[in-house]
Amino acid sequence: MKLAKIISALGLLAMTAVITYGFIIGDFSKDGAQILSNPWGIVSLVDLYVGFILFSMWIAFREEKVPVAVIWIVLMMILGFFTAALYILINLFKYQDDWPGFFMGHRKQ
Repeated sequence: MKLAKIISALGLLAMTAVITYGFIIGDFSKDGAQILSNPWGIVSLVDLYVGFILFSMWIAFREEKVPVAVIWIVLMMILGFFTAALYILINLFKYQDDWPGFFMGHRKQ
């Protein structure tokens, strides 16, 4: 689990850096319009949101409390894989060396 913790922590740091950069340097409406005017930009957004939805299905499956799952899923749709990296890191620490618990959450029993 140590390697998984390192990878998810690096992902969280990278996402924090690029989200901060985007908010400071970028113009969301101007840059978003450019993405949406490019066919590959649309493909990338669909690909990204399919990934968000699939990851959110895992969150919904493993979380015991519906309100907790809903909060994580909303954050996933807004902040993307920043949320995924944070969610994974938290649960890696929560479940320590228990891989089945990490993947299954409350359903492990």
